[in-house]
Amino acid sequence: MSLPPLYALRAFACAAQYGSFSQAATVLHVTPGAISRHIRTLETLFGCELFIRRGPKVEVSAAGRVLATQLQSGFDSLERACAAFSQQSKNLRLKAPSTLTMRWLLDVLQAFREKNSTPEVAISSVWMATDSVDFSREPFDCAILLGNGDFGPGTESHLLFKEWLIPVCSPALKPQAQQDLASCELIHPTADRRDWQRWLRGVGLTPGANLWQGKVFDTLEQGNMAAISGHGISVGDLLLSLNALRDGLLTLPFPQAVATGDGYYFVWPANAPFSAARDTLLSWLRDHLPALPTTGIDGLILMK
Repeated sequence: MSLPPLYALRAFACAAQYGSFSQAATVLHVTPGAISRHIRTLETLFGCELFIRRGPKVEVSAAGRVLATQLQSGFDSLERACAAFSQQSKNLRLKAPSTLTMRWLLDVLQAFREKNSTPEVAISSVWMATDSVDFSREPFDCAILLGNGDFGPGTESHLLFKEWLIPVCSPALKPQAQQDLASCELIHPTADRRDWQRWLRGVGLTPGANLWQGKVFDTLEQGNMAAISGHGISVGDLLLSLNALRDGLLTLPFPQAVATGDGYYFVWPANAPFSAARDTLLSWLRDHLPALPTTGIDGLILMK
């Protein structure tokens, strides 16, 4: 069965709410005659009387009250959906890991705001042991997460850039690290020490006993800051460490950067309606990605 005209249903619902054709006409900015014709159309279509007419007065029938209740619920849902979609077109709530936010995203979003009045991007920089998002429970419209691209059912993702791990340290510690890494204090930017394990496997070295010693932090950012202060040799994300490397705060004791197979992905709900705001942000991010260095870092070797 085809749906009746939406304006006829709206006319009936409004007339039922006020119990008056004339008041409904005023609210909807039409004539009482138009309200009457819309209701006659519905009565013919449904084969029942929606209003009891007593001269100039009208009263909603029993069938009309049932229909009016169901229609009001439907119109309420439509209004909520439209309001949410309208709000979505102006604002985006973005979740992102802390190191990415500090080393790349804040500058990119600042430039975005200077060029775009909408959407307004509200970023939440969150520490995550494993990057994840649950759009059904968390108040986000999109996220940027580190992983292999599989962020669970109900999500879609687009790769922004790959993760490249490489040891980093202060310039003062570089000679010692190159001569004997085993004698150096290691800095682990993750509690499970996975980054050192990945880099060592990537360059064909067997992790030694000292891998389970050293200082342990929660984030790459903390590991880099400890390395800058001369507290040991850390593992950094090459692209997110570029500024510190170019400024001379960090240096590379070893030239090999290892691709882990993970990357930073832009993630959004698979069942979300089309969002021009989300597409605008994604397009901007893609145009402002950090690039692998071609100059300025001597001897760099990319190991895929």
